[in-house]
Formats: sequence, C-alpha cells, structure tokens
Amino acid sequence: MVRRFFVGSPMLATLRGGLNTWPARLFFAFLVALFVAWGVGSDILRLISGGFSDNSAATVGNHRIEMPELQDAYRRQLAQAMRTFGDHTEPTPEIKRAVAEQALGRLITESALTQAAEAMGLTAPDDVVRLATFQVPAFRGPSGQFDRSVFERTLANNNLTEARFLALLRVDILHRQLLETVRVGAFAPDVLTREVYAFQQEKRVADEVDLPFAAAPAPPEPTEAQLTRWYENHTDLYATSEMRRIKAVLLSPESVASDVQVTDEDLRGAYEQAKANYNLPEKRSAEVVLLPDEAKAKALAAEWQAGADWATIQATAARAGGTPVDLTDSTREQIPSPELAEAVFTAPPDVIAPPVQTALGWYAMKVTKVTAGTMKTQEAARDELRARVIADKASDLIYDRANKIEDLLSGGVVLDNLPGDLGLVAVTGTLDAQGNTATGQPAPIPGSDELRNALIQAAFQMKPGDPPRLTQVAPEGGSQAYFAVTVEDIIPPAPKPFADVSDRVRADWMHDAIRHTQEEAAAKILAAVKSGEALPVAAAGLPVRRLTPAGRAAPTEGVPFQLITPLFSLKPGEPTMVETVDGFLVAVLVEVQTPDPASDAIGYGRVRDALTQALANDMESVFTSTVRERAHPQVNRPILNSLTQSD
Repeated sequence: MVRRFFVGSPMLATLRGGLNTWPARLFFAFLVALFVAWGVGSDILRLISGGFSDNSAATVGNHRIEMPELQDAYRRQLAQAMRTFGDHTEPTPEIKRAVAEQALGRLITESALTQAAEAMGLTAPDDVVRLATFQVPAFRGPSGQFDRSVFERTLANNNLTEARFLALLRVDILHRQLLETVRVGAFAPDVLTREVYAFQQEKRVADEVDLPFAAAPAPPEPTEAQLTRWYENHTDLYATSEMRRIKAVLLSPESVASDVQVTDEDLRGAYEQAKANYNLPEKRSAEVVLLPDEAKAKALAAEWQAGADWATIQATAARAGGTPVDLTDSTREQIPSPELAEAVFTAPPDVIAPPVQTALGWYAMKVTKVTAGTMKTQEAARDELRARVIADKASDLIYDRANKIEDLLSGGVVLDNLPGDLGLVAVTGTLDAQGNTATGQPAPIPGSDELRNALIQAAFQMKPGDPPRLTQVAPEGGSQAYFAVTVEDIIPPAPKPFADVSDRVRADWMHDAIRHTQEEAAAKILAAVKSGEALPVAAAGLPVRRLTPAGRAAPTEGVPFQLITPLFSLKPGEPTMVETVDGFLVAVLVEVQTPDPASDAIGYGRVRDALTQALANDMESVFTSTVRERAHPQVNRPILNSLTQSD
C-alpha cells in the first residue's frame, strides 16, 4: 500500500511535535557539532554533484575538460551540422544533445591520445607544425601556394583563432605519429586475401532465354470499359504535378557586371596583387624525416636506400623519436630551414639524399616531384586580369546592394517595388518542384545550378503570402549570389481528364497486357526446368543464349544487372526468372569459374592492399578505444546537460 502524506496530516503534526522535544534538539545539535568539527566529506560533495568536486565537463586521466573548451567544440560542431542540414533548419533539442555528446566524446578521445603520445615521448616541433600548415589545401590562394589572407579568412569562417588552430594542428600531428605506428603493423594474411579475392573475382556462366515484350503477340483491342476501369484504378499516373506561381528577383555578379568600370590602374593593381600567380617559382615535393642525431639519420637513410617504402620509413622514424613530414609543392621560401631548403632544391628526384644537419636536428629526405617555375606578363594576362577585377568589384557591389535590398524587404517593400538600379533580374512564372513549366520544359531561371535549385527549393517550402527574404547562395568554388522569392499561388495536383490522356491510357493498358502474357510464358518455362526438363526443351523452340561470364561487382556486357544477384545465389543447374526493362528472361546456371590468384598478380595485390587498409583502420579504432578506456574518462552529466539547456 502506498501512503501519501499531506501538510495537514496527523502524522506530520506528530513529527513536528517530536522535533520540538529536548531529545530531538540534542540529537540535531550533536550532528551540527560533528559537521563543524570534521567538515562535510568530499565523498558527500562528489555524490551531490554527480561525482565531481568542480565544474569541469569530464576528466580523462590527469586532464580536465573544462566547460569553455567543450562549449567551443560544441558550437563549432553544431554550426557544421546545421550547414549540413541547411540554413532553414532550426536545431531540435535532440540534435543539440547528440552534437554535445559527440563533441565531448571527441574531446575525451583526443585527450586520451595526447596523454598516450606524450607518455611515449612523442613531440611536434614548431617547424613541423609550420610545414603542415603550409600544406593544408584550404589555405592556398589562386597560385596554389599558402596565402595568409586565405588562411585568416578560413579560420574566421570556422570560428578559430590562429593560436587555437596551431594548437589543434600540433595535437593532430602527435596523434598521427602515434596512430601511424599502430597502422603500419597491419597486413592481410594470404588465407584471408585468397578468400576475399575468390569471392570478388568469382564469375558465373548461365544459359538464358529471352521473352521480350516486343516479341509478344498483340493483345485484343481493349474495350472502352476496360480503358475507363484502368484509368480509374491508376489516376495517380495521369495527374498533374503541384505547380507554384512564383515571383523572384536575383542578384549575381553577372547581373551587376555592366555597372563595373575597369581602369588601367585597376589592371596594374590586379597584376601586382596576383604577380605570384603569373611568376611562379619552382616547387618541389619531398618526403622528409627529422631525427635527433646523425647516426639515426644515416641508419634511416640506409634503410630507405635499400628499398623501404614511405610507410615503413614513417614507422621507423616514430620508433627512433623522429618526425616524418610530407612537403607537397613547396617553394624554397616555404621551407623554414635554409639548410633543408638548399638540400631539397639541389637534390635530384627519387634519390635518397645524404642526411642534412640543421639547427633542429638531422634531416633524411627524398625529392618526389619537381614543378618548374613559369612567367607571364601583364599584357599576356590582360583578359584574365580584367575578368578578375570585374569579379572582385562585382562582389563588393553585390554585398552593398544586398544590404540595401535586405533593408528594403525588412521594411515591407514588395518585390515589384524594389528600385530598378540595383542590378536585379526579375523572374516570374509557374513551375513544379523539379523546376519545369507546365509544358515540361525547364523554367528559364538565370544563374548557376546551385542558385536555381536553392530558389526552387525555397519556393516549395513557402506558403502564399509569406514575405520574401534575401537568401545567399555561395556555391563551392563559385561566386556568391542572392535571391528573394514569393509564392503567389499554389495549383494542387489533379487528375487529367480521360479524354486528354486516352492515348497514354491505351498504351499503358496494352503494355500491361503484353507484360502479363510474357510473365506467364516465362513462369511456364521456369516451372518446366525445375521439374527436370533441359532449358532448350522447356523453351519450346525459343533461342537459348550462353551469357558472358559475369562477376558480382562490375557490370558485364550482355548480362542484365537484374540477373546478377539471383545468379550468385544459384547452384549449377538451378534456374531463375527475372524481369528487365525489355521483358522477362529465364536463366540456368551452367558453370562457376573460380579465379586463380597466380594469373592476376595485380588484382590480387589490390585486394590485399584494400584488406590491409581495412585492417589498419580496425587496428587504429581498437587501439584508440583501448587508450580511451585506460584513461578512465568520467563525464559530469549535469554539466553536459546544462550545455544544451543554456544554448
């Protein structure tokens, strides 16, 4: 029995009376004295706070993940998730909780790996961090070289400071040193490689009989009643698409280009700014290893000279306390050490150069690629420079005009009343969700495919009467553009009158009748083969064709893809029946061809390499999980929950 006690109950009155007695008062005084004398135990405080005596979000080994660090990771990961979902999506509480869990989980894993790497004595020197920064593709300008302005802009777009990015990169380098050592030990054994190779390369041969729709006898002419009944049972096949009548304005570099004036001074300035693009220095790629002393550098160079590949050299470097670095398309100035730069730019390609001593240690290296420098005058680049000036000025012009348009729309100005001197292109018409007009032709919407698709998607998410708002479209590698759209009317789907689609109805009825005839004929042949008849006998005079040997993955000419899956489920002599676009077919498995690895060394090697890569991934995953578990992470659940509640 469950008893509920209320404020006015006799039992509470009795308790109150008992608390007012002298024995009760003495007892509580004794408890207070104990707390004063001994203090509140830390275990009690940890129990009250969920196991934590501070405000950290989690502890991992000897490291605490503080709330600001988690907030930063959470906000960046949430922003990335929202970009994936689209700007119009508002994060739900479930999405926020999932992102917070993922952000904290990643921080815990990174902390555990960092502590493991530091315990092994691994480091990431400043010059290695600098070289790695230069190699990030996102930081390269139009010339393909590291561009400081692009670097700063990319960090700003990702809510990162330079110090924070370099710290993250240093940690990433540490982790790669640790994990590459784990991965290098992965190797696919022959017994596994043979099984996978046999599965992937096995081929099957079948005899088949075609029953194409085109060869079927014509069915009797349908009656009006049959056609009407077919139409009534399949009205969805003959309905119009939902159409929307929209009005939109577009703002793009092309729409404002005529307002841009280009002077000779602009061209000179553009050439000076992009001079590095037209006067490119020689660039080289190299595999470089920094080692602490000459003996280790010479030993590694000797191993390299003997034929070791780069993956093996990286593992050897990690064991020797060294740091491997890939220099990709670097100029002489991008290499921080003058001695190393001189060695890289004087060594012949694909030769293990003698170790080079620098202030940071000894370098062993191999040049893997040389790209010669180029030169181009301003006159030769005139057309490119003019296009660049127009694009740059148009971008600035678009930004200013977009702000004006946004202010006007926010003030209630309708699209028809926007000023005509802003470079806007007006679009009006009726279209469906695929962007086609009522006649099935693409609606004439100017601009890039990204702009067109974004406008159509926005129009089909709006209701008539929704106010227009300016939306930016920034395609990958393209120029930004803007649009604003309103929906004037929605025309719902509706069945087309029978008279308008009677020809389509008749064609569909005839095709269905032919399909039914051929399906029955194929089923009869299948049943006969299953009963023991040979395929030529069961086919009753229809031609039997031997198919090309077919594999599981790659398409085989002459073998319908619909047949592949059932073919590999058969035993020799067993039949199957499938429908294709052109008709039905009945096939009987004749032969299973088992591949011989000795006759396909390249293919066998590809399978082994793929398995090795997969095993390396698994080993890295298991190692990472083990390192994380050994760090005994503890999560402060109330703090984690407060992150999404306050966001």
